[in-house]
Amino acid sequence: MSLAVSIAVLLAALLHASWNAMIKGGGDVLHDTAGIVVGAMLIGLPFLFVLPVPPPAAWPFIAASVAAHLAYYWLMVSAYRAGDLSLVYPLMRGVAPLITALAGVFLLGELPPPVAWLGMLLVSGGVFLLGYRALGHAPSRAAVVFALANAVVIALYTLIDGRGARVSGNAWSYIVWLFVLDGIPFSLWMLATHRASFLGHLRRRSRRALVGGGLSAAAYAISVWAMTKAPVALVASLRETSVLFATLIGARLLRERLTARRWSGVVAVVLGVLALKAA
Repeated sequence: MSLAVSIAVLLAALLHASWNAMIKGGGDVLHDTAGIVVGAMLIGLPFLFVLPVPPPAAWPFIAASVAAHLAYYWLMVSAYRAGDLSLVYPLMRGVAPLITALAGVFLLGELPPPVAWLGMLLVSGGVFLLGYRALGHAPSRAAVVFALANAVVIALYTLIDGRGARVSGNAWSYIVWLFVLDGIPFSLWMLATHRASFLGHLRRRSRRALVGGGLSAAAYAISVWAMTKAPVALVASLRETSVLFATLIGARLLRERLTARRWSGVVAVVLGVLALKAA
């Protein structure tokens, strides 16, 4: 993985941590997620007129990705409602890169070298150490099931978009159409099931939705572009350094204490990033 691609993915991770922090601090996971999806859709609309339309070969991938993303949103909201963020988030983000790597071997024919596997294991382990907080009760089985199911979905849409962007020949065109089409069914579902609260939320937090949508779109667009330049599994793992950035943001702005366990996670993620760069 080149230095330029590595830096771009790290920037995407920082942007990803930022919009996830907005959802975490918003107090309403469903409506905040919906607002960010709508914001990304609205930001993507003008670019439809300046970027080429994806070729026919790319449309099955876009359709499959839209379906996978809808499943992702539903599972994410369900998991956060069933269990604590400190349990759900590390399971989703820590397991997904390993699933992506294993599936990539069979579906994309990408076999990372041993140092890359070491890097992915270090990043995933570091994510668990950074995100997991000891719970004072037995974890919800439903939360664990939703989180692990979402890890599979994250791996699925990562593989779909990695391949789809390559087939399209233009990662930026692919991601713009994906975000615009992704927002339509989700918005229609929200209007059908939560019309009053959804429209009220958008009116009250329109600026937040646009900022969050912009961060979300930029983060994933960079990641998809990177997957056309480097193996999908390596990009997927490096992207999860977003948890590291979220930890550092929390320590700096929210005065959250960095325990010995979390410092261990920081070290593991940094070593994993270095291993991925060496690969």
